[in-house]
Amino acid sequence: MNELDLLMATSLGLGLAAASGFRVFIPPFIYGLSLRFEMLPIPIPTTGISEWMASDIGLIILGAAMIIEILGYYIPWIDNLLDTIASPAAIFAGIMMMSSTLSDSNPAIQWGASIIAGGGTSGTIQIGTVATRAISTATTGGLGNPIVSTIEAGACIVCTILAILLPIIALLFVIILVGYSGKQVKNKIFSNSSKSVDVN
Repeated sequence: MNELDLLMATSLGLGLAAASGFRVFIPPFIYGLSLRFEMLPIPIPTTGISEWMASDIGLIILGAAMIIEILGYYIPWIDNLLDTIASPAAIFAGIMMMSSTLSDSNPAIQWGASIIAGGGTSGTIQIGTVATRAISTATTGGLGNPIVSTIEAGACIVCTILAILLPIIALLFVIILVGYSGKQVKNKIFSNSSKSVDVN
């Protein structure tokens, strides 16, 4: 894998990892379809997890899980329950997405980048979505959560398609998303700490 291919693969992996922070099953489903129909900007070996995602059974399972996940986020309070499950799953999905795109590189680079960058990116964005949903639940009693869910699913689809078609642009998008998620988390932390100071 040359330097340009490595940059493209890293950008693709980070874009997919970021999308996994919004929804766990949309990115692997769309990525599996892209592998299946050879629509990726660089050749990715279809071995291991990539081979499974592009297989008939993989696409069926991921497609069914994607539909259940999308619908679940439209049910008030269930969406908050899904967040508790989705948080560790999003980190795992980010690691898997990144490792799949870097499968042709040195294993130390593949897994180091996947765990640190892939898992870190998806985890940061997932925490940002949890903070946003918590604010929505607190201010609207959960009635605003379907709007938040629609925006998150839309951002996930846009990020996934952007990562597949224009990976370098997706990398810039990821930087913006991680910055926004970090700001949401910071606001939530400071909001909670100021409330605890007021109570004392």
